[in-house]
Amino acid sequence: MEKVSVVIITFNEERNIARCLNSVKNIADEIIIVDSHSTDLTVKIASDFNASIFQKEFISYADQKNFANSKAKNNYILSLDADEALSDELILSIQNVLKNPLNNTYQLNRRTNYCGQWINYSGWYPDPKIRLFDKNYAQWGGPSLHEILVLKSNATVGILNGDLLHYSFYTKEDHEKQLEKFSSIAAQDLFSQHKKASIYNLYIKPINRFLTDYVFKRGFLDGKAGLIICLSSAKAMHLKYAKLKKLSR
Repeated sequence: MEKVSVVIITFNEERNIARCLNSVKNIADEIIIVDSHSTDLTVKIASDFNASIFQKEFISYADQKNFANSKAKNNYILSLDADEALSDELILSIQNVLKNPLNNTYQLNRRTNYCGQWINYSGWYPDPKIRLFDKNYAQWGGPSLHEILVLKSNATVGILNGDLLHYSFYTKEDHEKQLEKFSSIAAQDLFSQHKKASIYNLYIKPINRFLTDYVFKRGFLDGKAGLIICLSSAKAMHLKYAKLKKLSR
């Protein structure tokens, strides 16, 4: 059976980290935490789970995750965010795969909880992610925001059953704060690439995003939460380009 290192990057995650670590305690051969100098109880809680904890100044999500992977003793990495946890079905699927891996990377579906409600549509589910992989076949890359797991040409992808449970936002205010933060990071990335904020990007793309998520991806079936999520996704796109326009001045 292949051994697996569970790898998590953290910053002020005392509200989430225990749930995450509890969900992996029966499958993790080691737990690696790379923390960005949290000021809350994140590190103390993680130490209670016998995690190996490293401190590193945050540069980008990809940089942080690649550093974390470099600290893992095992080839197989289960890469999680602190606000995620494994469902029982996903735990069983991972255990079965590790007994005899037929692939070197594995994809799963992530289901998000928004203010206490599980979201089934709105462009947020099934939200496929590759999170279990042999580190010799993949490396994190991409922009500062929304890091991408870049696979080598000889990587093969299997499918895991069960959902990765994502506890994203506890309040709408949490969501608004993230919109502001992430849109600023995204705008800076676009600015560094010499991109421009056209009328199409500022207004047409956000409208298309809302229609795609709310109508074609059936966000309306998620009720009021679906409407808020789809409007917020459109707003995030508009904010990104509005902030880019300011930077370009």
